[in-house]
Amino acid sequence: MPYPEGLEGKEAAGAKLFKTKCSQCHTYEAGGATKQGPNLNGLFGRKSGTVEGFTYTAANRNSGITWTEDTLFEYLENPKKYIPGTKMVFAGLKKQQDRADLITFLKKATSE
Repeated sequence: MPYPEGLEGKEAAGAKLFKTKCSQCHTYEAGGATKQGPNLNGLFGRKSGTVEGFTYTAANRNSGITWTEDTLFEYLENPKKYIPGTKMVFAGLKKQQDRADLITFLKKATSE
């Protein structure tokens, strides 16, 4: 499902979601650490499975996905369904508003 037209994310709510749902495995700052998951800086427009210094599954490396609002919106709903074989253990965000909020936050935070 592509990012729904007219759905507006809230950056502050997305920052809170990142802190509670993502920060244990990911960083987003330029030069940030690789943890259990890759650093997300420069995420938008990047091909899946390409962050230097992170060991990806073949599923991620070979997925052919370029991260956009649409691909992230679908991926964040259920990562294991979107990329079968991924090692990402996160169950996903079922609510569209939560995904929109997180994407709004990530668009700004990963580009700084």
